[in-house]
Amino acid sequence: MKILVFLALLGIGLGLHFAAAVTHSLKYFYTASSGVQNLPEFVAVGLVDEVQIIHFDSNTRRAEPKQDWMSRVTAGKPDYWERETQVLLNKQQVFKGNIDIAKLRFNQTRGAHVFQNIYGCEWDDETGEVRGYDQFGYDGEDFMAFDVKTETWIAPTPQAFITKQKVDHDQTLKAQDKNYLTRICVDWLKKYLDYGRSSLLRTDLPSVSLLQKTPSSPVSCHATGFYSDRALMFWRKDGEELHEDVDHGEILPNNDGSFQMSVDLNLSSVTPEDWRRYECVFHLSGVKDDIITKLDKAKIRTNLGKTGNRSYEEKPTDIIIISIIAAVVVAVIVLIAVIGFFIYKKIKESKSSSKNSSTKIDTQFIKESKSSSKNSSTESVHSDTPLIKGRQGSDTTD
Repeated sequence: MKILVFLALLGIGLGLHFAAAVTHSLKYFYTASSGVQNLPEFVAVGLVDEVQIIHFDSNTRRAEPKQDWMSRVTAGKPDYWERETQVLLNKQQVFKGNIDIAKLRFNQTRGAHVFQNIYGCEWDDETGEVRGYDQFGYDGEDFMAFDVKTETWIAPTPQAFITKQKVDHDQTLKAQDKNYLTRICVDWLKKYLDYGRSSLLRTDLPSVSLLQKTPSSPVSCHATGFYSDRALMFWRKDGEELHEDVDHGEILPNNDGSFQMSVDLNLSSVTPEDWRRYECVFHLSGVKDDIITKLDKAKIRTNLGKTGNRSYEEKPTDIIIISIIAAVVVAVIVLIAVIGFFIYKKIKESKSSSKNSSTKIDTQFIKESKSSSKNSSTESVHSDTPLIKGRQGSDTTD
């Protein structure tokens, strides 16, 4: 099992987004595991713009809000979280059955295994463009994916081909799935953004520093304390963005909920006279003016304890080490909550067609997890406050 895939891709969930400044997202993850020690057998989480809003696992057996502003969703509905809990207890059983079936279809009798589902939508608030996705995976590999445009299921593995044939014939199921992913999901994404506007849409500018370990090391432009994580940072020369001799770091979380990032510039082939032609640019979504830092040797913090001719008390290595420790702590917390799901290579839209091969697979896969019964989802036609999508159900948007 590719547990390392989850660890390596965790950073994607923590901030490696396309930094298109106006793209918002609502996504949900279901994860069932078997034989994975010290982890819940089932975990469900929901996120808006990468901020977790709901959590459930088989250990706590409770659906719980993760943001204070979620109280606006449940206002006047005292049994809301109890209903969500019952929905997810049902999903836990469905996914437990799915992982058992998968083991049979892949001829597995032991070992650690993970069955996963990610679904949701992305919305560009400038262009209005919407992209929905619904994907299943098993043991770190793609299992099934719904192509919203063609309203067909893609089966990249033979073990999923018969399931694809069955669900492709269910026109009602596909229509309802498309309706959720392209309309209802976006409606609720907009509502959540409004509910959590004070935190989700806030903009905090960073402090930006130039750091250099030694005189021969690359110069790092380091920004910390910004929010949200929809940000870009790059070096440019004479007003043109540089791509060569530049190393972009990941966006990482700080322990206070803000973020940090850095971009390194290799100056080994740059003469001192040309330094003035370089500048670091930081752009934050929702903020009109960029933060521009000129490459100035007098402003560079080094391990020598000097900033040009000025002394300073805080070493850049201290800043970076503290930031890394904070990032690791946050990453571990997120990992415990959502490990087992993987991020399907930036939630790419699969364009490949299924192979012309098939093996037996139980119809319970996907079909059952998309049940539209009233007891399987709070997003049925009778619900007006969705959190976890009932795979076939549709809800009102009042």
